[in-house]
Amino acid sequence: MHLTARSLLPALPALLVIAAATACAPQDASSEAGASSSSSSASSCDPGALATEAKGKLTVGTDKPAYAPWFQDDDPASGKGFESAVAYAVAKALGYEKDQVVWQTVPFNNSFAPGEKNFDFDINQVSISDEREKAVDFSSGYYDVRQAVVALKDSPYAKATTAAALKDAKLGAQVGTTSLDTINEIIKPARQPAVYQKNDFAKSALRNGQVDAIVVDLPTAFYITSAEVPDAKVVGQFADSGGAAEQFGLVLDKGSALTSCVSRAVDGLRADGTLAALEKRWLSDAVDAPVLK
Repeated sequence: MHLTARSLLPALPALLVIAAATACAPQDASSEAGASSSSSSASSCDPGALATEAKGKLTVGTDKPAYAPWFQDDDPASGKGFESAVAYAVAKALGYEKDQVVWQTVPFNNSFAPGEKNFDFDINQVSISDEREKAVDFSSGYYDVRQAVVALKDSPYAKATTAAALKDAKLGAQVGTTSLDTINEIIKPARQPAVYQKNDFAKSALRNGQVDAIVVDLPTAFYITSAEVPDAKVVGQFADSGGAAEQFGLVLDKGSALTSCVSRAVDGLRADGTLAALEKRWLSDAVDAPVLK
């Protein structure tokens, strides 16, 4: 996030297997960025054999509020929203039914900070990075991310078509996110960006004219402009840089015995089309944003 960065789409049944990923973040069957080795034997991943936080339960962490379109109605346990649905799909692949999943509130920055964790895995739009992997484990990537710029429709920056056109803008993003990295490393604005503890504060700053634009992940950008700040628009998205795609991964404790099993579950959901189906269902609005050069 990056937060990247996070933000309600209509409630729909959670697990249809529909072909084709959305245009904003195509799923790549060969992608395993950030995944730890999956060399453990099949038997160690069997239900009942997993060394989870609570015996017979799977504890999943995420932040509060839990934003749409990743979750709905600030209720991770509903199974509605992309990340809630992914969490339950992973749980099922590991042998845990919905009533065996326990949700734990974990602030975004705490999820990948050094130290022992109180969850089996965390799902909260956390991008896989070499720096974060020094402190935690990541599963295989479950979503390919693009960052986007949101500005008020009457802003002079609403018509920007390049990163260079945003250099003089006062920009904002959530602390610790790849959205903030995008500002600093790609846009490189003349003014220091405003940094916020949560996306809610960044959105309020945009609404009140305290910043000219904010950077968030693309699905969040479409949700903000459709439901939260209707006077704003998605200015554009940033194309992949040509290297490894930015991906969200499930966060696990460093050296967790579950990492290879969780990665295997994510890889299976990618291979059988489940991740593409969930992406199409919950993130289908995030399409067709112009690319900022």
